[in-house]
Amino acid sequence: MTPFWIALILLVTPATTLSATETARAQTIMQEIRCVVCAGQSIADSEAALALDMREFVRMRVAVGENGAEIRAALAERYGDDVLLRPSMDLKNAPLWLAPIILLLAGGGMLLLASRRRR
Repeated sequence: MTPFWIALILLVTPATTLSATETARAQTIMQEIRCVVCAGQSIADSEAALALDMREFVRMRVAVGENGAEIRAALAERYGDDVLLRPSMDLKNAPLWLAPIILLLAGGGMLLLASRRRR
């Protein structure tokens, strides 16, 4: 299904009503999804039109009983892994997870070498 048709369906369908538990679950999921328009904001915090559509998409998926992992996977498939505020730990994201550790070790090694040279 193309993004045009998905957007059209979201515009035509009425707002989804959820129970209190489902609303809380939807809010939790929305906090974990990055707005693709706003820099670094979750769709729960963004007022961009696309974020509104994405929130309604999450509500619809929660209403039909999908779990958070399925909803995040559907959004990642459509918008790419960059839409996830907490990216998955896999081989293609390994540099993202390993870079801070490598940089800390390299910085510590440089400090150690510098302190030994001063003596």
